[in-house]
Amino acid sequence: MNIAIDGPAGAGKSTVAKMVAGKLDYLYIDTGSMYRALAWAVHDQGLPIENESVVSKLLQENDIRLRRVQGEQHVYWNDLDVSEWIRTPEVSQYASIVASYAAVREQMLVLQRNLAVQGNVVMDGRDIGTHVLPHAEVKIFLTASIRERAMRRWKELREKGLEPDLAEMEQEIAERDQRDMNREVAPLRQAADAVLVDTTGMTIDQVADRILEICKRVGESNQ
Repeated sequence: MNIAIDGPAGAGKSTVAKMVAGKLDYLYIDTGSMYRALAWAVHDQGLPIENESVVSKLLQENDIRLRRVQGEQHVYWNDLDVSEWIRTPEVSQYASIVASYAAVREQMLVLQRNLAVQGNVVMDGRDIGTHVLPHAEVKIFLTASIRERAMRRWKELREKGLEPDLAEMEQEIAERDQRDMNREVAPLRQAADAVLVDTTGMTIDQVADRILEICKRVGESNQ
């Protein structure tokens, strides 16, 4: 079974997808981390983020790998573990930009589909149900209010010792939503056959249980 979980930034996709994959013993694929790894490399090397050909060439000449390390997914740029470096606000903004490039998305699409054919997978992103895995048996669209999503990111960064500005984070998330929804290639939108789950006010466990219920119903109907 392929489970596609889409939604805007900060909706809890990665955390929930990881939990669902763990409970089902499925492979978890965080596509957002793949774009973040590329964004980190662009930022780290001081390359022009506005130059699509430069960004695409960088991806073509390097490797992005996902590995499980002690039960956790780690993201590698070639042989360098960049998992801890790709969650900063700067990388988030860069990731939204590189993800808008058609040449980059075409390359990522091949990588992501190759991962999906390995077996039962839970894949999260912004265009999984609509573009990457359009035939996924289960499609979920997670969302939450901008305020709630900003608060989640704010708390996450505070726990890492940073001092983020909540108002700025709300503005960044709103701007990212607009970019993701209005990009020309594979924009963020809910697939026609996806189940909408608004996570505002819900705990991670409640969201995961809701998705597991949906998966169970789909599995029973396919028997």
